[in-house]
Amino acid sequence: MSNWQGKTVIGLTGNIATGKSVVRRMLEHLGAYTIDADALAHRVIAKGAPGYQPVLDKFGKWLLDPDGQINRTRLGRLVFTDPQALAQLEDIIHPLVAQAIDLLVRRSTQPVVVIEAIKLLETDLRNKCDSIWVTEADPKVQLERLTHKRGMTPEDALQRIHAQSAQQEKIKAATVVLKNDGTIEDLWKQVDAAWKRLFPTPQPEPTARTLTQPEAGPEAFALQRGKPRDAQKIAELITRLSRGRRTMTPDDVMDAFGDKAFILLYMGDELVGLAGWQVENLVARTTDLYLDPKAPAARALPLLLSEIERASGELQCEASLIFPPIELVGFDTVWKQTGYERRTPESLGVQAWTDAALESMPKGSALFFKQLRADRVLRPI
Repeated sequence: MSNWQGKTVIGLTGNIATGKSVVRRMLEHLGAYTIDADALAHRVIAKGAPGYQPVLDKFGKWLLDPDGQINRTRLGRLVFTDPQALAQLEDIIHPLVAQAIDLLVRRSTQPVVVIEAIKLLETDLRNKCDSIWVTEADPKVQLERLTHKRGMTPEDALQRIHAQSAQQEKIKAATVVLKNDGTIEDLWKQVDAAWKRLFPTPQPEPTARTLTQPEAGPEAFALQRGKPRDAQKIAELITRLSRGRRTMTPDDVMDAFGDKAFILLYMGDELVGLAGWQVENLVARTTDLYLDPKAPAARALPLLLSEIERASGELQCEASLIFPPIELVGFDTVWKQTGYERRTPESLGVQAWTDAALESMPKGSALFFKQLRADRVLRPI
């Protein structure tokens, strides 16, 4: 049994570029509360965070960028070629990450928690999990993902791959092994089957409100959480409302389900809007926001924004970032009434929020920001 009463805890691990984060997102769709321990490890050494000064004291100020942040690329090149330096870094980071995980698990309302960590088996986290799930992929696939999707040089990619323990060592410790060399659909089937074996009785899925206006009729709105079976209608709506700027197929949407969730807005029986959003590092990022002109924006847009915030709150998010298309930017009254401010990434004031904005902001897009909670994890000290 896990250390957390009333929780079933899945430990999710696997070597770099084997699809851990995609599986974590899939488990989130199935109703789990998920934690990315590796993102917390990055966050713990941000300027002002608890691990920042200890890392500088141990390894030196040469790691700093001009803005005073620790350059993770420089740090990575140091520790991934020196096992002793890696151990010293982990001695600083792991206790702080463990404290953050404990806080997040205890605050979560979901009965199932997934903790994704590349070093899960090498730390005490292993003993706190009820089940160990391991992703694996062919080394050639890992290399291709690191170079093409993450932009690493082949040399840096191979260094990262070889610095990790052999995949077979993780597989030996696994309760569930997920082979991720094929399509997203193949991976979905493996994850769904493993979930049903672990939980034969269906677990409560992430909730979404149904909002029907007091008046009956065709303009009544309803919100639903998008499912893979909705891929066709999601693709058609995005293609139509983007006016040719973005052509989506059902396969594209299925791939997107590995990264984000969709909230669908219906007016009567017709799909008239959607939001595609994801939570990473306790920051909600809405990169897809579409609304049919036939749906009154003054009524429809606040419903979508409210549902994003509610669902993000269940995932303990600290902030919400919205990147709307140009046709929705001008509704100043709506943005103001819902508590959003138009900002630049550099003005957000918290490094994790700024990093999230810079990572997710489409080129030429506007950014609207709202802080969702004041009690932040790994807050500056």
